Amino acid sequence: MTSSSTSVSRVAIIDTLRAAGCVFAEDEADLLLSVKQPPAELAAMVERRAGGEPLEYVLGFAAFCGLRIMVDAGVFVPRRRTEFLALQAATLATPGAIVVDLCCGAGAIGAVVAARVPDCQLYAADIEPAAVQCARRNLEPGGGHVFEGDLYQALPSGLRGQVQVLVANAPYVPSDAIDFMPPEARDYEPLITLDGGADGLDIQRRVIASAPEWLAPGGHLLIETSERQSAATAAAFTEAGLSPRIARDEDLDATVVLGVIGVIGAIGVRR
Repeated sequence: MTSSSTSVSRVAIIDTLRAAGCVFAEDEADLLLSVKQPPAELAAMVERRAGGEPLEYVLGFAAFCGLRIMVDAGVFVPRRRTEFLALQAATLATPGAIVVDLCCGAGAIGAVVAARVPDCQLYAADIEPAAVQCARRNLEPGGGHVFEGDLYQALPSGLRGQVQVLVANAPYVPSDAIDFMPPEARDYEPLITLDGGADGLDIQRRVIASAPEWLAPGGHLLIETSERQSAATAAAFTEAGLSPRIARDEDLDATVVLGVIGVIGAIGVRR
């Protein structure tokens, strides 16, 4: 393909995506072109995206903290805002630490921690079989261990009291708000990966309540939530015996509640 035909192809892709309502048509066109597919396959990919299919499903990967995370159709797509959660977890983990990624989806958070923390002992779990298969492809080549099951029930019992960093991006969308989500989320991603119950915190509360059994002394729990829900999430930390702090990244519109056993006083930090 010559440079002129590449340019024309890019313009045509942008026009098609923009007409379909894609806000970041230029960026998406560049990603579609980056996979270097033959013209017929590329045209089919553009058609799928213009039809509303999530870009990550079309590409087969999601860009996340500088990594390419393989994402299969029917698996929760890692959000850009969740990079804040992943980086917070990586900052707290020390070399050789035992790290657990609950509700791991494709394994994006665990992949970032493993890439940044030498000799990290990574364990991940999800209840969705398709997510587990995807996470294994992303994490096992680097030495991670991925399990299928409902939260802590999936983990080896020998991890109790040994986890330095426990991170969870549990579903936190209130049930009655699902219909207001973007179509590419509500129509393509499994409901179980989105629906957090009446107030959005049902799964979070389960994660928080059992976390002290699994954390090592001084270990940390980190959970992504919304800014509006953060006070309620932090209250659940306190009830479980974890001293919470709320971290916020305005640029990513990302909110994380972090908790540690035995530290008095809650603080909020912003950047």
